[in-house]
Amino acid sequence: MTTLKRRQLLAAVLGVASIAGIASGLVAPAAAQDSYPDKPITLVVPFPPGGSTDLLARQIGEAISGPLGQPVVVENRGGAGGTVGANYVVNSEPDGYTLLMGVTGSNAISAALRNDLPYDPVTDFDPVSIVIAAPLALVVNADSDFQSVQDVIDYAKENPERFTHGTPGVGTSMHMTGELFGLETDTKLLHVPYKGSAQALQDLLGGQIDGMFGDILVTSEYVKSGRLRALGVTSTQRHYLLPDVPTIEEAGVDGFAAFSWQGVFAPAGTPKPILDTLYDEISKALESEKLQAFFEEKGFLIESMPPAESKAFIAAEVEKWKGVVEAAGIGPN
Repeated sequence: MTTLKRRQLLAAVLGVASIAGIASGLVAPAAAQDSYPDKPITLVVPFPPGGSTDLLARQIGEAISGPLGQPVVVENRGGAGGTVGANYVVNSEPDGYTLLMGVTGSNAISAALRNDLPYDPVTDFDPVSIVIAAPLALVVNADSDFQSVQDVIDYAKENPERFTHGTPGVGTSMHMTGELFGLETDTKLLHVPYKGSAQALQDLLGGQIDGMFGDILVTSEYVKSGRLRALGVTSTQRHYLLPDVPTIEEAGVDGFAAFSWQGVFAPAGTPKPILDTLYDEISKALESEKLQAFFEEKGFLIESMPPAESKAFIAAEVEKWKGVVEAAGIGPN
């Protein structure tokens, strides 16, 4: 079962830490053309072709093209951690014909890390729907002495900034999850940024770093082969790829939860009937056997969140990660 009920995801965001505030917004009603859509829709992916966001966008686009009666064309506009493509969509006409496959970085974390971000993730977008959530797994080398989440906490308390965790770079969900873990456990881990997850994983396998909050799909294969040990998952429930691994909350960190997520966004001012039409087709597509199988293969948890709830979710995410950045002393650049 790969469906994550939206109340659980909202609760994980709204209640994960006292450092975060709660914000919400409503989509203003507007008149929509009765003929929508009457031409192709562009779905912008803010990363190069071939990655998980690109693959997800193509699956979603293909699934809703038939019911909408128009092709959904995926356009890759990579750069600056997804913010180049996001800014392109922000500056497009709010008519439902240019959409964004946004991610945690481009539509939440970026607001906390950048003073020069050319858009506001909350006010400059009208979310159509959050589509998937992807928890992470705290993994260590199988030959290490760390047998549990508590072992990591105890070591990090006794040895501040000695437990090294690798990430694909500053501001990624892996990095921010590590910072959140440190704040929630009153510890300080040592962040080791790499140019990608693959490099961090190779150093973890080689014993050069102590651990990482890694992608469950990738790390679970190494856990099953005996090369890595999974100590906990960041979701609110155990993950089907690692059913014997406790959540980090189960392991003793009360209320801990962190997800990376992806969703479809429109420029602010898009008429509500258009948002509702797109949401209806996306939510139906997520129930199809084809997409269910695709998500399960990738380790994703399916999420279908209506526009208004998605808006509140994004606002809360932005506030949460701003709180983490401030409390961790990372500071925007």
